Amino acid sequence: MNGCRSSGRETESFVSGVARPINHFAPHLLLSPSSTPPAPVLTHSPQWEEVSGYDENLNTIRTYQVCNVFEPSQNNWLLTTYVDRRAAQRIYVEIRFTVRDCASIPSVLGSCKETFNLYYLETERTLSEGIKGVEYWANAPFLKVDTIAADESFSQVDFGGRLMKVNTEVRSFGPLSKGKGFHLAFQDLGACMSLLAVRVFYKKCPSVVQNFALFPETLTGAESTSLVIARGSCIANAEEVDVPIKLYCNGDGEWMVPIGSCSCKAGYEPDNGNVCRACPQGTFKSFQGVGLCQQCPLNSRSTIEAATVCGCRSGFYRGDMDKPEDVCTSVPSAPRNVVSVVNQTSVQLEWHPPRDIGYRDDLSYNVVCRRCHSSGRRACQPCDDGVAFVSGKQGLKDTKVEISKLRAHTSYTFEIQVCPSRETTPSVVPIMHQVSSTSRSFSLSWPPPEQPNGIILDYEIRYFDKNSSVVQSKTPSVVLEGLKLGTGYVVQVRARTVAGYGGYSKEMLFQTLTDDEYKSELGQQLSLIAGSLVAGVCIVSLVAIAIICTRRRQCKESVYADKLQQYNAGGGTSPGVKIYIDPFTYEDPNEAVREFAKEIDPSCVKIEEVIGSGEFGEVYRGRLKPVGKKEILVAIKTLKVGYSERQRRDFLSEASIMGQFDQPNIIRLEGVVTKSRPTMIITEFMENGALDSFLRQNDGQFPVIQLVGMLRGIASGMRYLAEMSYVHRDLAARNILVNSNLVCKVSDFGLSRYLEEDTSDPTYTSSLGGKIPVRWTAPEAIAYRKFTSASDVWSYGIVTWEVMSFGERPYWDMSNQDVINAIEQDFRLPAPMDCPVVLHQLMLDCWQKDRNARPKFPDIVSMLDKMIRNPASLKAGTNNVAPGPPHHALLDRAGPDLSSVSSVEDWLAALKMTQYRDSFLGSGFTSLPLVTQMTSDRNVFFIVFKSKFPQTIYLISKLYLTEYSFSNI
Repeated sequence: MNGCRSSGRETESFVSGVARPINHFAPHLLLSPSSTPPAPVLTHSPQWEEVSGYDENLNTIRTYQVCNVFEPSQNNWLLTTYVDRRAAQRIYVEIRFTVRDCASIPSVLGSCKETFNLYYLETERTLSEGIKGVEYWANAPFLKVDTIAADESFSQVDFGGRLMKVNTEVRSFGPLSKGKGFHLAFQDLGACMSLLAVRVFYKKCPSVVQNFALFPETLTGAESTSLVIARGSCIANAEEVDVPIKLYCNGDGEWMVPIGSCSCKAGYEPDNGNVCRACPQGTFKSFQGVGLCQQCPLNSRSTIEAATVCGCRSGFYRGDMDKPEDVCTSVPSAPRNVVSVVNQTSVQLEWHPPRDIGYRDDLSYNVVCRRCHSSGRRACQPCDDGVAFVSGKQGLKDTKVEISKLRAHTSYTFEIQVCPSRETTPSVVPIMHQVSSTSRSFSLSWPPPEQPNGIILDYEIRYFDKNSSVVQSKTPSVVLEGLKLGTGYVVQVRARTVAGYGGYSKEMLFQTLTDDEYKSELGQQLSLIAGSLVAGVCIVSLVAIAIICTRRRQCKESVYADKLQQYNAGGGTSPGVKIYIDPFTYEDPNEAVREFAKEIDPSCVKIEEVIGSGEFGEVYRGRLKPVGKKEILVAIKTLKVGYSERQRRDFLSEASIMGQFDQPNIIRLEGVVTKSRPTMIITEFMENGALDSFLRQNDGQFPVIQLVGMLRGIASGMRYLAEMSYVHRDLAARNILVNSNLVCKVSDFGLSRYLEEDTSDPTYTSSLGGKIPVRWTAPEAIAYRKFTSASDVWSYGIVTWEVMSFGERPYWDMSNQDVINAIEQDFRLPAPMDCPVVLHQLMLDCWQKDRNARPKFPDIVSMLDKMIRNPASLKAGTNNVAPGPPHHALLDRAGPDLSSVSSVEDWLAALKMTQYRDSFLGSGFTSLPLVTQMTSDRNVFFIVFKSKFPQTIYLISKLYLTEYSFSNI
C-alpha cells in the first residue's frame, strides 16, 4: 500500500515509547491519503472498490470502499501485500475508517452491519498475486484479531459528498514466530464503509545511555506485559562499578529501573550524565567515580589530557604516603644553630627550625647518634642501645632533645635530620628464620614489616658474637659468610624507607655448624634427595585420585549451587556480584535457610526479657556468646508453639532474605536456631526500637540536620537493596530500627503478611493477592500490584514525612479508602511544621504519579549528602504555615445550621471536633458570631498548627470536598 504519506507526529500521537513502521514500501502502511494511486493490496473481492473520497477536512483522498448492504450474506475480503515483521514479536495496527449508519440508508435489508473483522496470516513469503475467491480466504489459516466497531457513524449527505466521521482504532496481535512476515486481511460482512488508512508498527525501547552504560535498541516482548532484558556496556572511558549491567524493556517501549552501573575512569569526569570527558591539561582525577577533575596542586602540573596525577615540577617531590591531591614539596633546608650542653654523661641539644620548610607543615626531627674512635678505618659507629633519648630520637616535634647514659671520655657526633611526619619509618620486622647453615655461614630470611609505611629500600642486618658487624640487603634474606666454626651469633634486622630506618627486630641467636655436624647434615641432604624422588611418584598418584573424587563430588552437589552461581555471577560476568535470590524459588525452603543463614548452637543464646510480640511469636532481648568471641546484645524472634509447616517456612524466609544482605543500614542477621525448639531468628539488637515510636517519644528533640542524617542512612540502605534487585514493599518508619548511636537500619523483610487472610490490622488493606499498607504504597502498586524500586521510593517519601513530623501518622485519621481517593485526585501531604522546603520538595518528587519521574535511591542519597554538606539549605524557607482552603466562610459548609447550635462547643460537637475546643477558645473564638466571621483560611490554619494537630487539616478540608479537590487544599 505505497504512495501514502504520513508524519512522525502521527506515530508519536498514537504510540507510547517508540514505534517503527515495518512495511517495506512506505514510512507507514497506509491506505491514504495521497494524490498518487491508492495503496496496493494483493487482491480483494469485487465488492471492495478503490475510489476517491474526502477526509474529515474535505480533502480528496483515495480509499477502499464497500457498500453491499442491499444484498444478504456478504463475505468480502481485502488482503494487504506482504509485510516483513523485522523480528518483531508483537504487531500493532492502527486503522482509520468511516462507517455509514444503517438507519440512515432507506429500504436496507436486515443484513446491514456497522462492523468489520481484522485477520492476519503468518507466512514465510507473500501469497501469489491474483488469488481470488471467498472460498480460499474463508478456509485459509487466518487468525482473527478482533471485530472492529465504529465509535461514530455518519448519515448526512450534501452536494460535495458524504460528511464523514473518521474513527481510529488500534489493535495488537502476537506472538509472531512462524514466519518472516504476515498479511493483513479485512473482512466485510455487509457494512457501508470506507477504509482510509492503515498503519502497522511495532514498539521498541530506544538506544539509551544510563548510569554511563549504553543499552542497545531493544524490541518489546511478545506480550504487552513482557519484560525483555537488555545487557549494557560501559561507554567510552568508563568502567564497571556494579555488574551485571542491564535494563528491562517493558511492553510499552519504556525502560525500567537499571541494574548495575558504570562510572568514569580515573582521568575522566562525567559530562551531561552520558559522556566521560578527559580531564584537560592542568587538571587531574586520581580515582574512578562521579567526581570532577581538579586543578593540579601547588608545584605540580599535567601536560597531557586524562591525567590521573599531576607530576611535580623540577625540584619538588611527593612522599610515598602523600596523596595525589597533596601539594608537591621540596626538601627542607637543614636545622639551624644547633647548640649542645654537656653534663657529665648526658647532653642536651637545641636547634632552630629550617629557614625553608619546603611547603610542608608536618615536619619532624630525627636524631642520629654515632660513637667515634680516635683511629681505625671504621672511625664512627652507631650508638649502642644503652644510650637513652629522654623524649625519643625519631619523629620529634620539639626542637630539643636530652640524651643520657653516654660513656665517659668518649667522642660522640649527633646529626639532626628534618623530615615530613607523613613519611613514618617502617615497623619492626616481626621474626627471622634460619634457612640453612654450614660451618662458616648461615642463610636467613624474614617477612617484610607489617606496616612498611612506604617502599622498602633495603634492610640493615646487624650481627655479633663479641664484635658487632653490619651488612646491607636489598631483599628480605641474607647469607652471612666468613663466620667462625661452631659459633653462635646474635642477629637483628631493620628496614629502611625514604623516611629512614625502622626499629631493630628482637635479638635472635643462630649458630654455625661444627665439622662433624656439617658432614652429618650433608649426608642427610643426599638421603633426602633420593627420598624425594620416591615421594614424588606417590604424590602424583594421590593428586590424580583427588581430582577424580572432586569431580564426582561436584556432580552430586545441590542444584541450588548452580542457581546461586547463576545469580551471583550474572551468567558469566565477574564473580562476587550479589543479586537477591527469592527463598521461595527453592523447592525446599530449608535449603535456602542453610544457604544464607548461619546455624547457631542454642547453648550460645541467653534469653533475658520480652520486648515485644511479632507476627509469629514473642520477641526477646538476649545475649549471644559465640565460641571464642565477645558476648553481644541481640534481638531474638521466636516461633510460637503449635505452628504449621507453612508458618515455619514463612517465619524462616525472613532469615533467608536478611542473610543475603551486608550493609551498615540494613539490620544484620546473626544466625538462626532451627535444630531445636523454639525456632529462633537472631539479629543485632537496636536499643531505641522502631523509628516511629522513637520519634514520638522525642518530639522536637532533634535538630533538622540530625533528622536528615537519619534519612540519609535509610536511603543508603534502600539504595543497597535496589542494587541487589530487592523490592521491600513495606518501607515505613515502623519498620526502621534505631540503635544507641541513632543509626537507622531497614528491617522487616517478612513477606508472609501479604499472604495472610486476617485483615484486623487497619494498616493493611486486603487486595487481590494479599494485603497492602495503603498509606505508604504507591498508586500503581495499590491498583495493579506493580511493586518496583520506584514504588519503594514513594514509600520513602512517606517515611521522610514521618521523620520530619516526629512520628505523625500519615494522612492522620483518614480511612484507607479516603487515602486512595485523595491520592487519585492528586492530593499530597503538606509539609510538616518547620520542615525545610528542600525536604518537602524531595517528598513531592518521590510522590510523582509517573513512577519513571521519581528519583532513584542513588539520587536521593546524593541530594541528602548535599544538604548535610550545606546546612544553610535546611534553614532557608521552612514551612511554618500550610496552605489553606479557598476564601470561603467556614460555616458556609459546616453542616448544621446555626439555629440548631447555641455555642462554639455545640458547633464543634456537630463537626465531631470537640477535641479542639481549647484551641478555638484559646485563640479568641469564644462565640458563634466570631466563628461566623472566620472567612480567612489563615485564621483557621493558625488554629490548626498552633494546636499541633495536623489531622485537623483533613477534618476542615472535608467541608470543601463537594466543590474543591484535595489539590486545592
